[in-house]
Amino acid sequence: MPAIADDAAWRRLAYALLALAAILFFARLGMRALWASEFRWGEISREMRLTGNYLWPTINGRVYYDKPLGSYWLVVASAFVTGGMNEAAARLPCAIAGLIAVAFLILLARRLYDLRTGVAAGLILATSFSFVFFSRSASADVATITGELAAILLFLRHEDRPAGWWLVPLWLVMAVTSQMKGLLGFVLPIVVIGSYCTLADGWAELGRRLGRGPIADRVRWVVARNRWFFNWKTPVAAAIGLAVYYLPFALSRVHTGSGRGLYMVYRENVQRYFEPFDHRGPIYLYTYVIFALMAPWSIFLPAALAEAHQRRRVHAEGARSDRFTLVFFWATFAFFTLSGSRRSYYLLPIVPAAAILVARILLAAPDRLTHLTRRLIAIGFAVFVAATALAALTFISPRLFMPAPYAQLPPAPDLPVFAIFWLCAIAAIVYVLRDYDSRRLLPAVGAATYLFMIYFFVFAMPAGDAYRSEKPFAKQVLALIGNDASGLALFKNQGPIFYLNLPHPVPEYDRMADLNAAISAGRVHWLIVRRRDLASLTSAGHPLAAETLYPWDSTAHGLNTMVLVPIAPASAPPSQ
Repeated sequence: MPAIADDAAWRRLAYALLALAAILFFARLGMRALWASEFRWGEISREMRLTGNYLWPTINGRVYYDKPLGSYWLVVASAFVTGGMNEAAARLPCAIAGLIAVAFLILLARRLYDLRTGVAAGLILATSFSFVFFSRSASADVATITGELAAILLFLRHEDRPAGWWLVPLWLVMAVTSQMKGLLGFVLPIVVIGSYCTLADGWAELGRRLGRGPIADRVRWVVARNRWFFNWKTPVAAAIGLAVYYLPFALSRVHTGSGRGLYMVYRENVQRYFEPFDHRGPIYLYTYVIFALMAPWSIFLPAALAEAHQRRRVHAEGARSDRFTLVFFWATFAFFTLSGSRRSYYLLPIVPAAAILVARILLAAPDRLTHLTRRLIAIGFAVFVAATALAALTFISPRLFMPAPYAQLPPAPDLPVFAIFWLCAIAAIVYVLRDYDSRRLLPAVGAATYLFMIYFFVFAMPAGDAYRSEKPFAKQVLALIGNDASGLALFKNQGPIFYLNLPHPVPEYDRMADLNAAISAGRVHWLIVRRRDLASLTSAGHPLAAETLYPWDSTAHGLNTMVLVPIAPASAPPSQ
């Protein structure tokens, strides 16, 4: 009975965690203006609703098929929930996906270990900085993680029946996930599951089986280890999954007569991986990026990795689950590292595996941890204490300790809220230090981190929107041009097109010759241009509207801001 009561208590904690995560992911979700790549999801979905064409993604009328259609359709559907195409609609699918991902990780870790590990891993994932950030941003990254976790859960549930009909929902899950961002929805689960099945008995067994003997025997061994993939039901399941994945592209081609969607799949996934045309980060990029992605829990990641590798060699108990978690972590790390194209947030799918690893050491009795692990945990906690102490700088005006021009930054918003949360974090640290036990770190760091995330994402970031200028600039433009946008044009930028919310595309010009021809033809009366390009315009008047500049903005940022200028009418040709 005590075990049942224990399990019931952890189940209640799981539900409480999901409720708290929902608050963190959904609270004031639409309070901030869209930024950077978020405009892509907002504007494509707005234009789909405007034109009624849900098979041809465009930004300002120009095709933008860099991502599949699935994630845009989710935003379009969200607009019916939020009452229109706005910031909340653009972000709502990611917030929902983030919450589902936390639930899936709880279930996955419970299947590997137990429910308390699941709750601990869910807490760590739900309060990892990058995961919260992308769960509150319009993108497709968190949906990819959710789909990957769903696929892995399906495999683990049916691991003892590798050739069952569960393969059909597996391939369907991978197909739907791939409609969010790209072929990662297929590739990541296959890489993780395939690596685990091949390495299930360890590197020594792998070397023994593949290091000698006839080639046919080696191939048969690999096939036997991956029976979940090499069986007669896989072609059936794969055909169904690939058909579901291909269907939107086929409909798009029939409707528009263009196969650009599939070409962009090849360009953005295959070509970018093997022959990158951009985003060429150094090969060691992810060795330090992971610490930012998983902050603040990454302070315990070195200890978690050291213990997991040591535990797998020493303890038979849970060795298979430990191996799966390690393979999940390292296969994901290797896959993205081997890619020729690297960006920091590409590695986001590794965070769930890292969360399980960290949860394991923070739940373990100290006497079951190695001396090295205990030392690394203590160092990590010391870093957390130092970071919390340094957070007290928030109470001090920037002009007292920041260098110019950042000394002119405004003070932190909602300081009373921050003060309460900071005092709670101090109390959590005292709770650990008064009777130090590494098992106290999980609730203490978890509570402090959750409060910080609430302050930063729910209070500070919306307050910071007062110093962002895209949305106010769009309002200025609309006030000046009135209801007639027929003479408005863009030069070397797409302007605040989402916030202009116009019923038709705005002409864009990238070459001066094309712009001058349009001006001469009398088609351009207003022009949105970046400050850096103003000097190249000969027929433009003085700016009538501009993005606001603040004292702390850099020169480069100032040159990149947008202005609205009137265009002088073309001179009449001289009479003969």
